[in-house]
Amino acid sequence: PHFLEIPFYCVPQSSQSKSKVCANVFCGAGRECAVTEKGEPSCLCIEQCKPHKRPVCGSNGKTYRNHCELHRDACLTGLKVQVAHDGHCEEKKLEKVTNSPIVCYLTDRNELRSRVIEWLQSEAEPEGWFSKGSNFSDVLLKYFQNYDNGDAQLDSTEFLKFIQHNDTAINVTSPYAEEENNRLLRSLCVDALIELSDENADWKLSFDEFLNCLRPGFNPPERKCALEDETYEDGAETQMECNRCVCACGNWVCTAVICDGSNKLPTLEEMEGNDQEMTEEEWTRRVAELNKHQVGSECNVRNHHVLLKGHYFGCDGMCIFPNIPC
Repeated sequence: PHFLEIPFYCVPQSSQSKSKVCANVFCGAGRECAVTEKGEPSCLCIEQCKPHKRPVCGSNGKTYRNHCELHRDACLTGLKVQVAHDGHCEEKKLEKVTNSPIVCYLTDRNELRSRVIEWLQSEAEPEGWFSKGSNFSDVLLKYFQNYDNGDAQLDSTEFLKFIQHNDTAINVTSPYAEEENNRLLRSLCVDALIELSDENADWKLSFDEFLNCLRPGFNPPERKCALEDETYEDGAETQMECNRCVCACGNWVCTAVICDGSNKLPTLEEMEGNDQEMTEEEWTRRVAELNKHQVGSECNVRNHHVLLKGHYFGCDGMCIFPNIPC
């Protein structure tokens, strides 16, 4: 007997249904028709573009492999991206980088702390036959009460006055020649000291917090800075447009120079009554997203500080720590 072989081809039902359901459906650039579980057509972002290479520059300044990749990216991000021109985008020339900001490094903070402790220890007196004497805690309590304004807490201004009581303690070693910059450096280091033991993050120290900050046996932690899931050592630098940022005591401190008209910082009048942080888009244009793991607080307009994601910009254009009046 002879048998006739007849080939059979199996066509997936999904392919048939997709071609039938999507036959009269038109999806915009960067999208393609797909069939939902209910068997209905739906326009989704293209899963994968063809690999042909024909570079194109997007209106966002990004170069794409081809037109399909551009429209797919616009679909995935939800942003409006148009074709600026064929070919690669021109590299933007970086604007001149400014000088580094004035910062209090860990070594500056620890040096100031050591000098204050030595000064306080020198004033402690052992108990004698005719004198009660005073220990380290007694001496510290005396100064706390002298500089406290009556609220049982020391803020940065009061802490700075306490530091300035001793000439040796205030001479923090720094590369800054101008006295004005040295005063700012001392203020920055005072805030760094407050941050060490400020358990409730109110930028004020109770006596217990004050004592913990300056306790001789306490070893201050060496905090690092976070940026895009990476950590950086104290003194590390990064460039944000024409500004420079430095890692100091676990915080990114940046200059705040206007690079061009598009990223002009808000004025104090614009910030008045607005205690919210800036949007992600505004922040990206100015200093970029730093301090992801650092916690900021509200803007203090009275002291001419502008808050940008944990950064305080002073009236001199420098990004500084909180609670430092101009």
